[in-house]
Amino acid sequence: MPSSRPIRDRIHEIVFEADTPTGKFFDIGLLILIILSVITVMLESSEEWNRAYSNVFFILEWVFTILFTIEYLLRLWVTIKPWKYALSFYGLIDLVAILPSYLSFFLAGTQYFVIIRIIRLLRVFRIFKLGQFLAEGDQLRRALIASRNKISVFLFTVTLLVVIIGSIMYLIEGGSNDGFSSIPRAVYWAIVTLTTVGYGDITPQTDVGQFLSAIVMILGYAIIAVPTGIVTNEMVNAGSRKAKFTNTQVCRYCTREGHADDALYCKYCGGRLNE
Repeated sequence: MPSSRPIRDRIHEIVFEADTPTGKFFDIGLLILIILSVITVMLESSEEWNRAYSNVFFILEWVFTILFTIEYLLRLWVTIKPWKYALSFYGLIDLVAILPSYLSFFLAGTQYFVIIRIIRLLRVFRIFKLGQFLAEGDQLRRALIASRNKISVFLFTVTLLVVIIGSIMYLIEGGSNDGFSSIPRAVYWAIVTLTTVGYGDITPQTDVGQFLSAIVMILGYAIIAVPTGIVTNEMVNAGSRKAKFTNTQVCRYCTREGHADDALYCKYCGGRLNE
């Protein structure tokens, strides 16, 4: 219907974009609802609060769920290809945020999974149009992608290292009653000692074991520095390629954002941005 097209365009601008006053107002209101919903779930998990205000929590949770459901359906309606939004990151998060309440009719306890709604607070970067944070976030994303091979090799090396250290510690401490009852338990000790300073639940008792433990703790500092250096180097390289966008305009065809301020067509699918 021709008459419905302007309405869909207007609603799309409100629910998807934060560059307009109404869009910013909508997103800020949505964030407030998300925060209140998360607080409600957290308070409901307390037995004392739940006994005193169980009916209030029940009503509030369903009010939030109905409002989020309406919002989700509106996003699907104003998108040219609804399945694109449904399968996007935010689309899946929005769906998962409302499903637990409906599943609670069939599976007890699933309503507490609505705590995942807090992930939707990521929209705060779009709402206030913090361009510098959008640019920095894009720089970090590109740095992580560029360093994925180096990090993969690093993680593989660390995995081999903790297996070797754990096996050696099992040979040293395996006969004592200090928790090194198997190689997997010794590998667990090696992981928590290499990445932290240990939890104290498993500790070596022999002099040789304690000496190896000290070496592993010191080695842990060097291990932490490696991925930090890798990502930092890639961030410096990524920083030389400045991001070319700061707006929040969303394509109605592929639901992706990150377009230049003067763009007329989506750079991902070619769809017209303003119709």
